[in-house]
Amino acid sequence: MIWKERLSGMFIDTLVMGFAYLFAIMLRFEFNAPHWGWWGVVYTFGVVVAVQWFFLLVFRCRRTIWRYVTVGDVPRFFVSVLCSTCVLIILRLLLPGRFSLRPPLSVSLLNGMLLFGGLLLVRVFSRLLYAGGGLQGAAAEPRRVILVGAGDAGNTVVRELRNNNPRNYSLVGFLDDDPSKRGATIQGYAVLGKIDALPEMVDRYHVDEVIVTMVCVPKEVIRRVFALCNALDVEIRILPAFHELIDGSVRTDRLRNVEIGDLLGREESKFDDAPIIEMFTGKSVLITGAGGSIGSELVRQTARLGTERIILFERYENALYNIERELCRDMPGTVLIPVVGDVCDTERVEKVFERFKPEIVLHAAAHKHVPMMELNPGESFKNNVLGTKVVGEAAVRFGAERFVLVSTDKAVNPVCVMGATKRMAEMVVQSLNRRGSTLFAAVRFGNVLGSSGSVVPLFKEQIDRGGPVTVTHPEMQRYFMTIEEAVHLILLSGTQSRGGEIFVLDMGRPVRILEMAEEMIRLSGLIPYEDIPVSFIGIRPGEKLAEELDVSDASVMRTELARVFVSRIKPADDVQVDDLLESCRRICLGDVDERRVRQELMRLVDGN
Repeated sequence: MIWKERLSGMFIDTLVMGFAYLFAIMLRFEFNAPHWGWWGVVYTFGVVVAVQWFFLLVFRCRRTIWRYVTVGDVPRFFVSVLCSTCVLIILRLLLPGRFSLRPPLSVSLLNGMLLFGGLLLVRVFSRLLYAGGGLQGAAAEPRRVILVGAGDAGNTVVRELRNNNPRNYSLVGFLDDDPSKRGATIQGYAVLGKIDALPEMVDRYHVDEVIVTMVCVPKEVIRRVFALCNALDVEIRILPAFHELIDGSVRTDRLRNVEIGDLLGREESKFDDAPIIEMFTGKSVLITGAGGSIGSELVRQTARLGTERIILFERYENALYNIERELCRDMPGTVLIPVVGDVCDTERVEKVFERFKPEIVLHAAAHKHVPMMELNPGESFKNNVLGTKVVGEAAVRFGAERFVLVSTDKAVNPVCVMGATKRMAEMVVQSLNRRGSTLFAAVRFGNVLGSSGSVVPLFKEQIDRGGPVTVTHPEMQRYFMTIEEAVHLILLSGTQSRGGEIFVLDMGRPVRILEMAEEMIRLSGLIPYEDIPVSFIGIRPGEKLAEELDVSDASVMRTELARVFVSRIKPADDVQVDDLLESCRRICLGDVDERRVRQELMRLVDGN
């Protein structure tokens, strides 16, 4: 089948060459026979077609699949035709003047122009034939689609819908708030109006689906479109964000449903990745807690930065297996070293450092569930504090360049065991920064949407069961960001470190947990309080009604990055840290009940 297509393509190109040459001669001689006769035209065409075919093959113009021809292919055709025209002119000049078959120069020039236009015209026509019916096909019941966003991504989506969904869609047009685009057309489809005109367009054109075709889309726009679609009972899908488009391509197979992260939280920041790439390229990176929500995303993002190798340190073997398998499948060229181990195991940690000599350490291993750690304070101290100390001391001993601790906003004036142990871990990191050449830093941020054990998967599970969705308090608020942006900012903060900093991320506005629950119910196509009940269960031990994440000038200093700050908190001295750790070790690892351990932990960290 392929050879038949190629032969037919060669035949059509040869016909184009013949018509271009014939028409050039007819124009030159005003549709009269040339002075060397029509048989002479046939003889000279043999030379012309041989030269033109030679340069088409040299510049690989024949490799272009007709239905995929783009503007980027035009220069190759232009150079090919230009070279063949120049060679034909040179041959003409080299022929003796008395040679009867020597065509005029004007014929060669006209032939070149007509050939260039003809070759491109048949390819564009082929593409139109292939795409024709793609969005207006003869499917039994094509889905009528309207696109929100008439920019570059929208243009690409139209092309992708034509190429990859030839029988499924019937495109109505675009909606866009940009007044300069009103009435314009993209690939034959009109910009019908503003986004607020969606109800009218859905009614007029019987729209089945709305696709938001903006790669960088404000959350306010998504919320508007989602609210309209929800009221109209129309399906809505969206293009992935920048961080999800790993290879930069916009494809319809990546269209996804709107998620809670699209509706709530802060606007994601866009930063220059050059400092991150420079810091990680060619480096050996150790990631602790590599199987967790943050740790696994750290693995994914660092794998795209040209690292020499990534050591995945994780004590839960199933989580380690899953992230290794995922990376081997999606990024087969990445050098991954899976290591089963506990950060509290000094001997195991030091053997890993000794063998693999990591240059950058990203410490994400931690116990993070607040109510659970209230019941197990000793384990929280051992893993979050002593584990940080063990890994940090190994980093100093074996000469790692950088160590970044993943911390939390719960370390600010902590009222829970988890927050208190994270605050102690920060103090350990700052103390270790003074003991060697390794640059230590900690990064504080709020809750991460969709992380394991967080409220989003819990609400989803409750909605799938038919409710009720349980909310602790109607006024409970938290800061949220996506896992992808949180990890991106962790890596960026690491590039800003000069040693000993506690970086604080600007999380934007806090989100009411009740509001999140209601939006998740609506995302499931249900009505809050009618289809799915919401119940309030009270604030759990160790929880605040609202977390503290102060980014005022009194609390933080600015960095070169717009939403990354450095805390002004004064580091504790080494003696103070050592005394604190010794007291905590004696209490947490001794024969003391959990209530007493909690009280002593909170007392010791108070004011530090």
